Amino acid sequence: MKLFQATYLCASPLLSASRAHTLIIGTTMAPASPEPASIYSSWWRRAVTLMAVKICKRWRPRCGTVLFLSSNLCVKYGSFQHVSEAATMQFIANHTKIPVPKVYWAFSRKGRTYIVMERIDGDYVGNAWYWRSKESRDYILQQIKAMVAEMRSIPPPADARVANVTGESLYDIRLPEENPGGWGRFGPFKSISDFHRYLRRGVEASPEQRANPEQRAEINELIKMHEETWPICFTHGDLSSLNILARGDEVVGIVDWETAGWYPSYWEYTTARNANPQNEFWRDEVDKFLEPMPKELAMDTVRSKYFGDIPWGW
Repeated sequence: MKLFQATYLCASPLLSASRAHTLIIGTTMAPASPEPASIYSSWWRRAVTLMAVKICKRWRPRCGTVLFLSSNLCVKYGSFQHVSEAATMQFIANHTKIPVPKVYWAFSRKGRTYIVMERIDGDYVGNAWYWRSKESRDYILQQIKAMVAEMRSIPPPADARVANVTGESLYDIRLPEENPGGWGRFGPFKSISDFHRYLRRGVEASPEQRANPEQRAEINELIKMHEETWPICFTHGDLSSLNILARGDEVVGIVDWETAGWYPSYWEYTTARNANPQNEFWRDEVDKFLEPMPKELAMDTVRSKYFGDIPWGW
């Protein structure tokens, strides 16, 4: 479940705000593929969707940006949504056996995106988690582990750039948006190195900077690790218990693919461990379905410490 992003200004303690902005602008960006304006859309589907939202939002249940139109149909809509999320669910459905909502159609209109999709019958996997038996919890975690492993085994594109499934910009509520009014989107990046440079506000390693007394040892180590070779993996980006649905002991859906894309291999683990306040207990379960990466987690903790994340709840 996502929270709306607030305006957030966070310059590195090593840089002035203006200097940080200049360095970010200097990051090498990959040319984005054309954004799909719609999927399976037509004028009458758009008209029916807009009318259904106008009528049903007054009395039908909803969860965040998802409005439940019926027992098996829902629409996710709003200014922060993106047609690429629908394309991602189609991609996962076509390349894996992971249960995701079936997309019926998606389109953008007047600054809002509408994704009409299947409503999966299931509860958040974390509901009454500790009321479950150990056998039930273990079985669920085994299923999640197998699904994540299958997703991470999808061969990456030849250009290995950091981008969403259609080669366009990415979204992560924790990261400041690249451009004011960009609705929290950033990238794509030609390489993992460019992505890392963006994360650290353009700070580069050089003998002069390394010798600067204001440069801390932690920053030097962070840059050194960022400069290593990292494999790229397809990543959900928010494997919270709030985004995994179960019916009984069966995992029946993984939802909320808006943060998904091609990222460095550690990104799935570090984002899953960055639990929001509603999901603190899940942090203890992450190592049971994702390979623990303590070194990478420590690296990203340093990155967050000096270059900032938007705190949960903004």
